[in-house]
Amino acid sequence: MPSAKPDEDDQLALFSAPPKLFSCTPSRITTYEDCPRRYRHAYLDRPAPPRGPAWAHNSLGASVHNALKRWYDLPASQRTSEVLPRLLTGAWVTDGYRDAAQIKAVYQTALTWLERYVGTLPEGDPLGVERTVAAKTDTLALSGRVDRLDARDGELVIVDYKTGRTGLDQDDARGSRALALYAYAAERMFHKPCRKVELHHLPTGTVAAHEHTAESLARHVARAEATVADIRADREFPMRPGALCSFCDFRSSCPAGREAPKKESWTAVEGYEARVPAQPGAGADREAAVELG
Repeated sequence: MPSAKPDEDDQLALFSAPPKLFSCTPSRITTYEDCPRRYRHAYLDRPAPPRGPAWAHNSLGASVHNALKRWYDLPASQRTSEVLPRLLTGAWVTDGYRDAAQIKAVYQTALTWLERYVGTLPEGDPLGVERTVAAKTDTLALSGRVDRLDARDGELVIVDYKTGRTGLDQDDARGSRALALYAYAAERMFHKPCRKVELHHLPTGTVAAHEHTAESLARHVARAEATVADIRADREFPMRPGALCSFCDFRSSCPAGREAPKKESWTAVEGYEARVPAQPGAGADREAAVELG
């Protein structure tokens, strides 16, 4: 008499729970690709190793991003350059800087970036500011926060603000895993095409853009899934020594990090300390706003 086991196995497979999706952000994927050991310290170790001091360049980036969010929180009629000192002061993060003099100098530089940048912004409101987008694949539950999501001519555009010292070009926009995954998720959330991604580099006032295709977005998603497969299979999470070690939050807990040249927390903003001339019309309010903590 034939065994009933194959039918039983089929029934179990039919009603068994699907594989659990891996919840992740583009930042989490990039962290593993940069250094598996850093990924382990950040996401797996509990308790996590102590982190190093805050970095001034991260504080600068957060300050500018928050000021631009506050800009869009205002009614359109109030969005003038005169409000920027107040917005930036309210958003300013002082962690990681060398001293009060450096804080004030970098603040003035960042304010000049914003004064120039807001003059290039289109009228009206974007579809989203600091907007979380999310989507699922067969193996991933992706999510991430977009700096700005524009709606242009019936399509969506991903906008990412950058404040690093290095300029950006089309290759940076094309190769950005984060921007591609944001576009993939936004297209599925809003049921509108989202293929164009832009890096807005505030220090130079330039825009690096790339127009994705469905195929190029699919390739980025496939690479993200391959990285997650590596994460799930990894048992060692080896160190990956390199230039990033000097800026790693877990430098003191990692043998490779301890061997890397030490960088001060304000190293990456030293090029921004030079005083930049004020934009016309900023007036006394610009100077008064520099009284920071």
